[in-house]
Amino acid sequence: MSSKRSGTLYIGSSSDLVKRVWQHKNEYFEGFSKEYNTKLLVYYEVHDTMENACTREKQIKEWQRNWKKDLIEKDNPEWRDLYDDIV
Repeated sequence: MSSKRSGTLYIGSSSDLVKRVWQHKNEYFEGFSKEYNTKLLVYYEVHDTMENACTREKQIKEWQRNWKKDLIEKDNPEWRDLYDDIV
């Protein structure tokens, strides 16, 4: 999730991506995402298990910002909100 193109990034995992993105967009929870307005789904991955998803989340969270930016821009160079693609 991002606040804007090249903006603040939020990395997370969920078993229900549509629901979780809706929660971000509607400021359902207090915390980092609400404070930094991360409402745009700019990148996502699908994994076979939640264990794999959590492992990947932890890996990406440790990356340098430019690596995360490169990962997003590889498939989404315009930082387009992908939410409509998944609903």
